[in-house]
Amino acid sequence: MPNQILVIGSSNTDMVVKTQKLPAPGETVLGGTFFMNPGGKGANQAVAAARLGGQVTFVAKVGDDIFGQQAVTGFQQEGINTRYILTDAEHPSGVALINVDASGENCITVAPGSNAHLQANETAEALQTMASDTLVLLQLEIPLSTVEHVVKQAARRGLRVILNPAPAQALPTDLFQHLFLITPNETEAELFTGIRVADLPTAKLAAQKLHELGVSNVVITLGSKGAYLSTETQDQLISTAVVKAIDTTAAGDCFNGALAVGLAEGQPLPDAIAFACKAASISVTRMGAQASMPKREEVDQ
Repeated sequence: MPNQILVIGSSNTDMVVKTQKLPAPGETVLGGTFFMNPGGKGANQAVAAARLGGQVTFVAKVGDDIFGQQAVTGFQQEGINTRYILTDAEHPSGVALINVDASGENCITVAPGSNAHLQANETAEALQTMASDTLVLLQLEIPLSTVEHVVKQAARRGLRVILNPAPAQALPTDLFQHLFLITPNETEAELFTGIRVADLPTAKLAAQKLHELGVSNVVITLGSKGAYLSTETQDQLISTAVVKAIDTTAAGDCFNGALAVGLAEGQPLPDAIAFACKAASISVTRMGAQASMPKREEVDQ
C-alpha cells in the first residue's frame, strides 16, 4: 500500500482557554472561551497525515476512560489504522491544559498519564508488520527508552525515521546516526547544538552541528520565517505564507504530519517541506489542535 506512515506517540485531550493575555505566575486572568479538543503530538501528527492523504497506522496508549475511548473513535473516523493502540487499565489518558492569547501564542501543561507507560516491546508488532518503504514518525511525549528502541529497530529494518524532537529534551548522541531526518524548532536546535538559532546564519551553524552528530537531513522550523533545510548536498530556506495566526498550538505537528506525507509520496525534500509549510500556515488560522488540521484539497488550492 503506498504512502504508508507509522506514527508512534502520544494522545491527549486538550482543555483550552482562549483569553486576551497569558497569565503571569500567580496571576488570575478573567474572561475567555473554553473548549475541549483531541490533541497530543503523536495523535495530532497522525491526524494531519491522514487528512492530507497518508495511509496512517498509529501506535499509542490511552487510558481506560472516556477520553481514551473518544480518542480512538476519532482516529477511526479519520481513517487511521488503530489496531496497535493499547488501553492502559492502570493510568488515565493524557491531558493537556492550554492557554492561548489574542495573538495566538500559547503556554501548555501536560499530564502524560498513559502516554508515559508506552513500553518499547509494545511497539514491536507494528514495526514488524510495516512494509519496507514505510516512514516512521516519532516525537518525545512517550518514554525516551521507547523512542530509542523504535529508532534503532526501524533503522535496522531499513525504514526511514523522522524525529520531531519535541517537547525539547536531551537525547543520547548515538541516536542521531539512525535518523533519516530530524525536525527541531529553534529552541530544540539550541538544546542539541548549543547554538542560539536567531537567523539563517545561526540556523546553518546549528544544522552543521547536527550533521556532525550523524543526521543526514536536518529541517529547522523557524515559525513565520518558514523552514531551513540542510542535507549533505544542499541547503535552503523555504518560506511560508504570511497569515494572521490565531492559535499556533499544533502548527509544528501539522508541519511534521504533512512532511511525512510529502516524503511518503516520493516528493523531493524541498517540495515536501514547501507542502508542509502550506499546511501549517492554514492550521494556525484556526483554533484547536486536531481540529485545525487542513484537508488535502485545501493545501493543494
